[in-house]
Amino acid sequence: MPDKKKTPIPSTENKKIAELSPNKEDSTGQDLNTNTGVKISDDHNSLKAGDRGPTLMEDFIFREKMTHFDHERIPERVVHARGSAAHGVFKVYESMEKYTKAGFLTDTSRETPVFVRFSTVAGSRGSTDLARDVRGFAVKFYTDEGIFDLVGNNMPVFFIQDATKFPDLVHAVKPEPHNEIPQAASAHDTFWDFISLMPESTHMIMWLMSDRAIPRSYRMMEGFGVHTFRFVNANEESCFVKFHWKPLLGVHSVAWDEAQKISGKDPDFHRRDLWEAIESGNFPEWELGVQIVPEADEHKFDFDLLDATKIIPEELVPVQRIGKLTLNRNPDNFFAETEQVAYHIGHVVPGIDFTNDPLLQGRLFSYTDTQLIRLGGPNFQEIPINRPVVPVHNNQRDGYMRQTINKGRTSYSPNSLGGGYPSQVKAADGGFRSYTEKIDARKIRERSRSFFDHYTQATLFFNSQSAPEKQHLIDALRFELGKVDTVAVRQRMIGILTQVDKDLAAQVAYGLGLEVPAGPEQPVNHGVPADADPAHYEPFPPKEPVPDISLALSMANTVKDSIQTRKIGFLAADGVDAASVNAAKSALEAAGAVVEIIAPHLGEIVAADGSLIPVQKSLLTASSVFYDALYVPSGPTSSGTLEADADAVHFLNEAYRHCKAIAAHADARQVLEATYFAKKLPEDDSEESALMEGVVVQEDVKKLSKIFISAIALHRFWEREKPRRVPA
Repeated sequence: MPDKKKTPIPSTENKKIAELSPNKEDSTGQDLNTNTGVKISDDHNSLKAGDRGPTLMEDFIFREKMTHFDHERIPERVVHARGSAAHGVFKVYESMEKYTKAGFLTDTSRETPVFVRFSTVAGSRGSTDLARDVRGFAVKFYTDEGIFDLVGNNMPVFFIQDATKFPDLVHAVKPEPHNEIPQAASAHDTFWDFISLMPESTHMIMWLMSDRAIPRSYRMMEGFGVHTFRFVNANEESCFVKFHWKPLLGVHSVAWDEAQKISGKDPDFHRRDLWEAIESGNFPEWELGVQIVPEADEHKFDFDLLDATKIIPEELVPVQRIGKLTLNRNPDNFFAETEQVAYHIGHVVPGIDFTNDPLLQGRLFSYTDTQLIRLGGPNFQEIPINRPVVPVHNNQRDGYMRQTINKGRTSYSPNSLGGGYPSQVKAADGGFRSYTEKIDARKIRERSRSFFDHYTQATLFFNSQSAPEKQHLIDALRFELGKVDTVAVRQRMIGILTQVDKDLAAQVAYGLGLEVPAGPEQPVNHGVPADADPAHYEPFPPKEPVPDISLALSMANTVKDSIQTRKIGFLAADGVDAASVNAAKSALEAAGAVVEIIAPHLGEIVAADGSLIPVQKSLLTASSVFYDALYVPSGPTSSGTLEADADAVHFLNEAYRHCKAIAAHADARQVLEATYFAKKLPEDDSEESALMEGVVVQEDVKKLSKIFISAIALHRFWEREKPRRVPA
């Protein structure tokens, strides 16, 4: 397999990406003119009858400018309204022709351009990046066979099984209609009322209440296609496939308290993080993984492959990593690209097809319908960011915002006046043909019995979490349900949790001041029609049971061997030891970290040797929540200043509370001793103790840097969180 390490790919070398935006313009050095090209001599004053007279309606320059301004906003997305995006490339490691005829997955020489948009779900465009929420992870592949959109999330399951419930879910989760509260969060009473009546949502609730819902960065979260799709090869043989995106930086989160503080201090935290990483050449990377299931194994599992509320545990079907996605260029214009991009789960290419997943089938309608109103009509695919890289020839004409000027007299098929063109393409020559799945069934408004085990995988997820992750999940349920005013809804939800784990239900109930019911409220599933046969809604007996735990479900088991792009704050003041700063800074940057000097004031600080050290942030504008780790270099004068500075001490207390790695030169230990957590510091300065507690104190900067790098790579020291919580 080819080398998977990061290889910078300058965007200017990617010809196809440039071809995606033929209408780009740069106004630098250009004369101002109207939309019709008339040069403008005065853009600062409207045309008036005298210098104090009324504005004249004949002022066509003013009317054009104001009309465009009045109409330049488009409806925001109903969900996934707040997002950020980037251009990049995808390349497959080895041919997947055994499974699919999709060219971008079979030709290892191809470099396929992509445009990837990340998003929150519930909040509006102006909401915060750090809400507890699902994150969208949508990838547009501009392939030589047409556009393929892999529209997914950072969680592999969903709330509902059938798309007809999607409007109900969104109505329940959005701000409550009587007061438009809350923003950028799940609604309180209405959301939990809905969830507690729909047990199929239980598995997704476990994910949503976990740390997966508050990622450290878009660059450090997984992506999933959610649905089960089909691969179809050149012999028209089919298999089932689940898509995964695995970040090479590992999967990491922030603490909930930290997320709330980031939301207040920098609501654009994730957007800024993605932009700055790409601008600095630290290109985010993911590997595309697939779980492949032969058609013959469709019914072998203890769950239904077509059920979007279920995963295929990796212990049953391992994830094969087949290619790499690299984001290497930021958009030139947020509105024209990020806001106008239109993803559609129905955009597939030959070699990729749909299954009968009822949630997927409904989304095939919803996406097109949404774009028609949001982007002004049926020609939204002519917007530059949505255009395929291959020419489009069809008989579609006219409509709002048509940009193509079609030549010829025929716009129908078949025809003879146009020579029969555009003509159909045989499947053998690359034409798309739907997989010829045999179906023998009656039209019916029901679900398969195989869809009605709602708790086994929710229990699997909870059991697979580390002890700190379980505690975070419990705290999240207490927090969210604690905002529900209707006690009956809280009580009903506790009943649902008893089916997942008795101890989980008991701990959540204790935090809410409620008794644990013997079982869930009856009837449990309000998604069942009143006149339905109860036997139909009993799940099938187990076949191949899921494992007791799945290591892949816990972030504690993610990659922790790199500090690439981690942001490290150096707390320093005038009189700092320049050697202590420079040696640690060089070591950290050599390992791929980003270092920023934080001081009581901006500008420069004067080191003990008289040299000047540039300051990136001041204690007034910076916050520990923006950094992955902190270091206090030596220097008696600097240490004395920081020890006496309440903001500096708070900086360290807060970082400790959020379980981050902290290092200090032995000569600067007095700064740590001014903190609240000083009495909780390890008794010795050994490497073993440092990697257990996450606090490194050493005299030798070289040794300190080595241990500090190892500690940062572990991401967080969650074990110190509950028993050693400090006020901050």
